[in-house]
Amino acid sequence: MAALGRPGYITLGHADDLKKDYSEAAMENHAHDVMDAAWNGGVRYFDTARSYGLAEKFLTSWLSKRKMSRDAVTIASKWGYTYTADWKVHAAMHEIKDHSLPVLQRQWRESKELLGEYLRVYQIHSTTLETGALENAGVLNELAGLRNEGICIGLTVTGPEQATTLLRAMTVKIDGIPLFGIVQATWNLLEQSVGSALAEAHAAGMGVVIKESLANGRLTERNQNPTFASKLALLKTEASRLNCSIDALPLASVLAQPFVDVVLSGATTSTQLHSNLQAEKLSLDADTLSRLNKICEPATEYWAMRKSMPWN
Repeated sequence: MAALGRPGYITLGHADDLKKDYSEAAMENHAHDVMDAAWNGGVRYFDTARSYGLAEKFLTSWLSKRKMSRDAVTIASKWGYTYTADWKVHAAMHEIKDHSLPVLQRQWRESKELLGEYLRVYQIHSTTLETGALENAGVLNELAGLRNEGICIGLTVTGPEQATTLLRAMTVKIDGIPLFGIVQATWNLLEQSVGSALAEAHAAGMGVVIKESLANGRLTERNQNPTFASKLALLKTEASRLNCSIDALPLASVLAQPFVDVVLSGATTSTQLHSNLQAEKLSLDADTLSRLNKICEPATEYWAMRKSMPWN
């Protein structure tokens, strides 16, 4: 829901996907159309956050409109960022990060008020060691209380130190029980540094959700950066050989990883969603994966590029 709940986002071509129609009603209808396409395509996991503008509201209205039962879907949300763009595409600050106990308590109430019993997974948004969330006893105990009420507690990780953050999180226990039951991380053909840590987490029983499989559009034809030309040529060659869309290849490569449970699409349009879903039909052999893995880049380079992507 990151690309569907607010006018501005960093995905390449986001403005064109929304046709620059940013009224709340237009965006809600657009989000419903994409969620309908996802549902009809077999998608049952929906990921949102407090900081995604009105994403939780749009998701709630869709669930109500479709009279969706609680058990028909898995709804995940996140706390830790506050949306501050005031429904603008270009803002001085789009979101403010704060992993303190008061923010957790406030945002949990806000998410719960909207999503109610649908809310099954609750995650710390973009956890890093620097924010101190994994050392904050008040935050950890509050999350443990939610866990004891049946909520699956998770974290999303970000940046070149994703693996270090995840491995630290795996050591957190409350009342002798691991606190975190699920992790959401960035793993794609360009950024694979967290792979071994995710494999370890999966082996330990944690659910693994992958975000940004298309690197916010960088792993599609929209990436016309000259430095990406040779990598795009490789993707085109492999897609042509397999008779699939270019975007399906990176998604299929994620699905091929044994530690992966859920892969987020991040699609902004129904057309993109349908194209993404081709990935489920692809079976990539070891030779194909080996060729695709050649476009991997250093984690520091990947995250520096991501940080430079403009909101649009």
